[in-house]
Order: sequence, then structure tokens, then C-alpha cells
Amino acid sequence: MTKNTDFDFQHAGKEVLRIEREGLAQLDQYINDDFSRACQMMLLCTGKVVVMGMGKSGHIGRKLAATFASTGTPAFFVHPGEASHGDLGMVSAQDVVIAISNSGESDEILALIPVLKRLHVKLICMTGRPESAMAKASDVHLCVHVPQEACPLGLAPTSSTTAVLVMGDALAVALLEARGFTPEDFALSHPGGALGRKLLLRIADIMHTGSEIPRVAPDASLRDALIEITRKNLGLTVICDEQDHIEGLFTDGDLRRVFDMGIDIQQASIAQVMTRGGIRVAPTMLAVDALNLMESKHITAVLVAEGDKLVGIVHMHDMLRAGVV
Repeated sequence: MTKNTDFDFQHAGKEVLRIEREGLAQLDQYINDDFSRACQMMLLCTGKVVVMGMGKSGHIGRKLAATFASTGTPAFFVHPGEASHGDLGMVSAQDVVIAISNSGESDEILALIPVLKRLHVKLICMTGRPESAMAKASDVHLCVHVPQEACPLGLAPTSSTTAVLVMGDALAVALLEARGFTPEDFALSHPGGALGRKLLLRIADIMHTGSEIPRVAPDASLRDALIEITRKNLGLTVICDEQDHIEGLFTDGDLRRVFDMGIDIQQASIAQVMTRGGIRVAPTMLAVDALNLMESKHITAVLVAEGDKLVGIVHMHDMLRAGVV
């Protein structure tokens, strides 16, 4: 084996993309009645979708199982070799098996089919050969035939595994839409990720409450309000009565307005200079929705209220710390 240091790597890479694009273009014809039957079978499945495959097909199968599971179709991967030595016990009659093999002649999978049939497990096979043994034994056959592999030797699975991956994604997305799967549903299976935080975190989870809330009474002086703003370090104070009913708020920005008006800070009351009302959100609001509101209003903090009653405050810094931004 010799090394060619003058080899045109870019040309070779583009040729792979061309071949795989052409293979995928032909895959459209296989989104047919068999595809619909497979989707219906998976949609009506009361158990789980079990994906199997050997070698490169197995690697693709693991990815497909993960995609199904995260988009509302409970699924897991079982290695065919391990299935013959006990792992087939994971599969029940309520499940649907998706078996992947480009040739459709995988010995490890063919050895399992009689047992799956005896268990009355529905079988979907994805192969590149409709006349193969796996295709003929399946309840539904999904053809993923491609004209050629991108490997110039025709040996390494390339175009064929890409076709299986795309067909699997087509199944997952079609099922996602049929289930009415929502971003919130997606977040429930991704609670540790950024998307999960954005779609699951509520204002009540991150708001300042109790003594952390900067607040003064309506009869407080402007000077007292400024001291409260400095003490609580949220850039504002809320003006509310003894029952915590909101009357208004005063922010750092309002202070600059007071200076421009020439008001005597030592003598003024907060009621004279406060902004009445204030933008409010409910504690049950999604943090990401509150963030969008804050950005649209160009504000750095928002009041949290139940009706007119103050229950908390959320600052942009709280959003940053929670990973919502």
C-alpha cells in the first residue's frame, strides 16, 4: 500500500457527496404504501420499537433507536448476536422489531426470525434487496436500495448506511407529527440539555422571593427607595402596600429621569416619581417566554405577580445563571 501525497482529496470528497446525493434522490420512490404500513404499525404499537442490526447497520440502528425514543416513540437497540444469547428476552409480543441489513441475508438476524414469529412480534425489515430472505420474512419491507456505494471498492457501507439513516429519520418524523409531539414533549426526554432547560423551567423556579424582593411602601421617601435598590442589587424596587398589592416600581433608569427633572432627591417621595403598574408575569410562565418578553420590552427585570399581588422578581442575570439565555 503506497501513499500518494499529491492526491486530490477535495475531488474525492465531492465525489462521495455526489454519489450519496444521487442515492438519496432515488430513495423517494420507497416512501410508499409499505412506508405508511410501517408507520401505522409503529404508531399502534403498545410496547416498544426494538431495533436490530449487525456491524455498520447496528451503529445506524443505535442512532435510529435513540431518535425514535427522543421523539415520542419508545425504542431501544438490541444486538442480534446478544439476542441469541438471552437478550431476546427483552422483546415481547407487544413490541415491533425493525431489523436492518443491506443484503437482507444477515445470519444473526435470520436466526432470530423464527423465534420472533413464534412470539407473534411484528417485523419490519429495512434492506436493499426486496428479494432477500429478510424481506420475504417481514410483515413490512422497507426498501433502501442505492445504485452504488460511495466507497470506490464497493466494499465499505457508505451510501447504503446513509439511506437507512434517512429512511429511519423519515419514520421518526412522520410518527412525531402523527402523535402531535410538541417541543415540551421533546424537552421531557432532554431535561439535562439546554433545550430542556428552556422548555421546562418556569419563572417560579428562578424568581427572587421573600426578603430578596426589593420593596418599599407608597409613603416611603425617594431616598429610602434608593437605599433599597442598592441593598437588594436588582436595579429596581417595587412599591406595594402592606398586602403586597403592586402600585408601581422605580428603576435605575427612572433615577436618571429624576435627575433630568431637577427633583430634590432628599425631599421627594417615591409615589411622586414611580412608574405605575409595571410589566408582570405569572409564576407558572415558562422562563423562555418571560425572557422573550423582557427582550421585546428592552427591560432587564420583570415583576412576578398573581393578579395584583407581588410574589417575586426575575432579573436577566437569573436567566443567565439558569442557562435559559
